[in-house]
Amino acid sequence: MSQFQTFDRWKRAVRSPQNLVSGLILIAAAVFVVFMLDNLAQGTLRAIGPAMVPRWTAIAIGIGGAALVLWGFLEDGDALERWHLRGPVFVLAGIVFFAATIREPGFLVAAPLAMFVTGFGSREVRLRELVAFAVVMTVACAVLFRFALNQPIPMLVLPSLSINF
Repeated sequence: MSQFQTFDRWKRAVRSPQNLVSGLILIAAAVFVVFMLDNLAQGTLRAIGPAMVPRWTAIAIGIGGAALVLWGFLEDGDALERWHLRGPVFVLAGIVFFAATIREPGFLVAAPLAMFVTGFGSREVRLRELVAFAVVMTVACAVLFRFALNQPIPMLVLPSLSINF
């Protein structure tokens, strides 16, 4: 059997290429996250470690990816479409901006900046709605994480003005 015949057999077996590729990407992302969390303690249910929630979330995402791969072979679905880079580029930029600004100048700058940048990943973005969303979500997250959950997140750090809230 030649390579082309083997490829053709696989091509016929895949009934939903979009589900197959999406599932493989989710599995790869989950494996990467679990690998990166290897040096963090998971802890127990009584004493949760820093890796427990991310690790089990990644495992759940990997299981979902495996289900998509399986459906790619069992159910008819969409063909692969052309990929657009706008969304992933702006989401990645938002994550990078958040990571670069969370320590200084702090959460009250990092969160709306990240949401604002990430919002431009969609072509249907409306500036007024995006600003309102970023402000409301920043306030809600600040109240939740800093005050309700008592997390030590730097809210506003401006060393030149000696402000550290």
